[in-house]
Amino acid sequence: MELLYLLCSIISTTITSLLLSLLLPFRRFSTADALLNRRNSVSLYQGTVFHERRRPVHHSFRYSVRYALIDLDNAPHPPPNHLSAEEARSASHTNGPVFLLTIPPSVGYEQNPLSVYYCYDVEGETKTLTKCIAEVTNTPWGERVTFLFNPNSDLVAKPLHVSPFMDMMGKWSLRTNDPADNLHIVISVQHPELGNYFTASLTAKRVASSASDNHSWFFWLMPHKVALWIYWHALKLWWKNVAFVQHPRYQNSTYREDASQILISLCLLCRSVSS
Repeated sequence: MELLYLLCSIISTTITSLLLSLLLPFRRFSTADALLNRRNSVSLYQGTVFHERRRPVHHSFRYSVRYALIDLDNAPHPPPNHLSAEEARSASHTNGPVFLLTIPPSVGYEQNPLSVYYCYDVEGETKTLTKCIAEVTNTPWGERVTFLFNPNSDLVAKPLHVSPFMDMMGKWSLRTNDPADNLHIVISVQHPELGNYFTASLTAKRVASSASDNHSWFFWLMPHKVALWIYWHALKLWWKNVAFVQHPRYQNSTYREDASQILISLCLLCRSVSS
């Protein structure tokens, strides 16, 4: 049933995106397009995503990607399906500006495995990146979780089934820099049996944007390309006989709530230890 749903979704997305692409020179389609073309609220980044799986078989790949870093306080309205600046500040307990790193929707389609909110504290004239919020969406199920992490380095319990070739055992190790001309994010999986067996990274540079640039063209079909890479390399892993892991919701409908409780417990434990 899920395979049939996936095939129908691919066909529908292809037709819709083709039609909207033909109309792209003549109109803007969404609040996201209007937001991206407001120059003072968006920085553009271009870089490379790299994935490496070391066990039980070796498999690695890289692809080019484009991201937008959106100043949520100066944006005319929050991007669709994301937190506002106030919501991010409330979740992170910070008092400064909030920037969202994300792949914007393009011609009617959104595919964003990871978005990151950079949350700053301000004291006097000093602005410091103190917390980040990861927003993870799995493919093809479209489930989403958000959780806090320390940008310098943090270890969190895995809260979401992100791949049919990964189980729920393990923790995510995350770190990122304060985005400027260069941006870097690294996520690795610490597994109780396989060890540090998987790493994903994003390395990007800020690119110049002139007043004549159309950001809708800059991100044209970017979400589609990300989806294509996800499905293509899932097929390669299947071909390499990597074990298929059924979605845990079929055995436990509350698996996300259970994982979230573990995540919350670990956060509370870490806070009590640090205090």
